[in-house]
Amino acid sequence: MESNLREWSSEMRQRFDRQGWRGLLYVVFTIYLMFWYAVTSRFEPGENIYENEWDLLIVLDACRVDTLKEVASEYDFIGEVETKWSVGSQSDEWMAKTFTSKWQSEISRTRYITGNGHTKLIFGDRDFPPQNNTTPFDFSRWDIVTRDTFYELDEVWEKNHDPQYGVVLPHSVTDRAIVAGRTGGHDRMLLHYMQPHLPYIGNAIKDGRDPNEVEKHGYELLRTGDASRDIVIELYRETLRYVLDSVEVLLENTDAERVVITADHGEAFGEGAAYGHPEGFPHPIVKRVPWVETTASDSKSYKPDIEDVHTESIAVEDHLKDLGYM
Repeated sequence: MESNLREWSSEMRQRFDRQGWRGLLYVVFTIYLMFWYAVTSRFEPGENIYENEWDLLIVLDACRVDTLKEVASEYDFIGEVETKWSVGSQSDEWMAKTFTSKWQSEISRTRYITGNGHTKLIFGDRDFPPQNNTTPFDFSRWDIVTRDTFYELDEVWEKNHDPQYGVVLPHSVTDRAIVAGRTGGHDRMLLHYMQPHLPYIGNAIKDGRDPNEVEKHGYELLRTGDASRDIVIELYRETLRYVLDSVEVLLENTDAERVVITADHGEAFGEGAAYGHPEGFPHPIVKRVPWVETTASDSKSYKPDIEDVHTESIAVEDHLKDLGYM
């Protein structure tokens, strides 16, 4: 057991100073998280991706089931949208509960190409959940593999975080995946796209402009009443289309018999008084994720470009800050 009591007490005092008795809600939440991770770091009720057969698994970060169903008819590669219960409600939690020693053999044959910087915190820094909140004590028992366990861990976010849009753009992941697919060597390939996660940049990309405040902050402005739900959801939906357009290029330029499109978690727009995807949040809108089975065949119609966008790596703190963390 690890004690964080001093740090936790200091944070709670600051909460009460700023929020008065509303700070009590945060006290309750952090104590809940303490017990949540004590249990779920040992016995997770969700379904691990390695419990299923796949050659190529595509994670769309923060993808809602209902929104994917809404746009499914626009894409030939999306048939039936099934659902599964995710192991996490936030990326770090999903990684910590997915890549465990139980699945070490499968992980060692997996090439993981990711635009999500939580990989550095989990596999490199060994900074485990909770990452956004401090609990008074830590009773968790994590059993997470190291970065060296993977066949390859390609952290695309390090040199492909786009400063204009504040995120890794889909083509950076797609291009790396096409090259990797044509190179081979792995048994399984796992791709982690950042869209449709904040910022909701689909329209901004289409218009060739910088994202506006609603596109940058999305559900955060919805929570404060500074943006309408219809507008935020439409921006989110267009960002989902943006990443699916890139997935379509991928599926036409790689060979994989068993392809799965899923998500690490969903996104809440006010359901259960929640916004975004809080850690340790078992609400179905966040924990139920899409599961689409399809195939891929390489037509050699696209020539990928895997040159890094930037010569210097971005700090993981800056990368995650642009995504609404920290």
